[in-house]
Amino acid sequence: MNCAQAHSKNLQKGGKKEMKYVLVTGGVVSGLGKGVTASSIGLLLQACDLRVTSIKIDPYLNTDAGTMSPFEHGEVFVLDDGGEVDLDLGNYERFLDIKLTRDNNITTGKIYQYVIDKERKGDYLGSTVQVVPHITDAIQDWIERVAAIPVDGKDGSPDVCVIELGGTIGDIESMPFIEALGQFSYRVGAGNFCLIHVSLVPVLNVVGEPKTKPTQHSVRKLRSLGLTPDILACRSTTELDVSLKEKLSRFCHVPLQNIVSLYDVPNIWHIPLLLRDQKVHESILKTLNLLSVVRKPVLGEWTAMAQRCDMLQEPIRVAMVGKYTGLSDSYLSVLKALLHASVACRRKLVINWVSATELENSTALESPDVYKAAWNSLKAADAVVVPGGFGDRGVEGKIIAAKYARENKIPYLGICLGMQIAVIEYARSVLGLQNANSTEFDPETKNPCVIFMPEGSKTHMGGTMRLGSRKTYFHATDCKSAQLYGNQSFISERHRHRYEVNPDMVSQLEKSGLSFTGKDETGQRMQIVELASHPYFVGVQFHPEFKSRPRKPSPLFIGLIAAACGQLDALLKKNIGMKVNIGYTNNNNNAIGKGGLGVIATSSIW
Repeated sequence: MNCAQAHSKNLQKGGKKEMKYVLVTGGVVSGLGKGVTASSIGLLLQACDLRVTSIKIDPYLNTDAGTMSPFEHGEVFVLDDGGEVDLDLGNYERFLDIKLTRDNNITTGKIYQYVIDKERKGDYLGSTVQVVPHITDAIQDWIERVAAIPVDGKDGSPDVCVIELGGTIGDIESMPFIEALGQFSYRVGAGNFCLIHVSLVPVLNVVGEPKTKPTQHSVRKLRSLGLTPDILACRSTTELDVSLKEKLSRFCHVPLQNIVSLYDVPNIWHIPLLLRDQKVHESILKTLNLLSVVRKPVLGEWTAMAQRCDMLQEPIRVAMVGKYTGLSDSYLSVLKALLHASVACRRKLVINWVSATELENSTALESPDVYKAAWNSLKAADAVVVPGGFGDRGVEGKIIAAKYARENKIPYLGICLGMQIAVIEYARSVLGLQNANSTEFDPETKNPCVIFMPEGSKTHMGGTMRLGSRKTYFHATDCKSAQLYGNQSFISERHRHRYEVNPDMVSQLEKSGLSFTGKDETGQRMQIVELASHPYFVGVQFHPEFKSRPRKPSPLFIGLIAAACGQLDALLKKNIGMKVNIGYTNNNNNAIGKGGLGVIATSSIW
């Protein structure tokens, strides 16, 4: 009997497979890195030959993240099924290389809507509908149902479900979830539930020593709400010494070997290794009664990737021209995709953040120094990215950036709105249509290059865009995008937009040199635009960043970075695309190709 068969047999009880659950909660403050911790735990369990799925619980009342401002909550991550979800699900997908569903993101809004809909149907048979038991039961049922959905492309349900509870213990909005999870731990039984509490151990500059009291209070609060931590993960700037761990163990009633030090590391790919080195997998597996039937974690390839992240020296500068540049999480997946591609090309990514409004003439009049600094940042870049966005603020600045990249032969990638403004700029500058615009910004424009989609809703905002995985068919085999994707006849990428290029203007644009190389199945929707006379000028209506993975970087992002560092011709000759199995070795001689692609390195600790 092999390892997989052994642990599969161990998970059976009475002929039915028993699901194992790992709950990750947070204490003291938000922003501790629960999402990366949960993702790293999932990866560590995967390395032990277990099949893993993930659930994120967000206690806000919104049904989903679709209508939330990026400044408020970071980017909206889009799934294959069109779900608009919390950015942590992007972390799960990237770390574990899985495909989640919209139901893997639970919100208070979803749960209450579900319960109220049942009440309106009369499903509660006249009962008084209350938080306990109706809301708490709905939460537990939802978790059990979603945990059984396979997310790794294989048949059968996963072995372990990692659940991350958003927010901080003690938040009033998370109370129903805390109660439900307390009941759930009893419902699934001992040996099937493990609770990991992530808490802060701050170092006060005045005293210069770590303080355990905030974590003690956090654990006390957690216990008072009916949940007892099995493992305590302590976030700190430096590694905790044994005496501090002993103190936390004594006052928090957690075994010493289950006190984990999560200190700052050079890049996030060290986190799973940090957990492994402290034998966190053994503590989890012991709690879940799996220690004797799974293998030791195999992370040799991951170790090589993490080490390679630290070795990058030669920089590649990318100008990110956007509306939400004040919060990097607004473009988290774009940043990750750029990093995946940069390391694949053996370059250290440097982002030049450029607020689009600061490139506009109005800024030159109001704040000349700001205007000059923005332009210096743009001109210092090796490549330009204009990501997606909504609203008219900064649009003219984005158009200016696209024009600069086109005229100066700077590699350019426009995503969603970034594609649309590239088309608008071309119509204005090359076709001479000075008033060309999108009806999103000028409903009365006489030359609408971009129009509202016919099936879109103008009265409801949430969930009414063109969302999720859609096919794009290539209409030219010799274009850069088709070659980067391995000369496939079509690709599937994720969409999130209300507006699209006006099909009535396509002929006029193509006659002037712009090529729409990718279209939908009807041939009426423009999905990819390229400029053949340019080293790399590509716009896409979809969001390729959502499917980029450390070991499978997005072809379009690799094309951008390769063009910026002079590797694109070699890349296209080798025909590297999604069909190629990318490997990792310690050989640093080849920039691109099997054994030559690396993994993301990030400037962010968590």
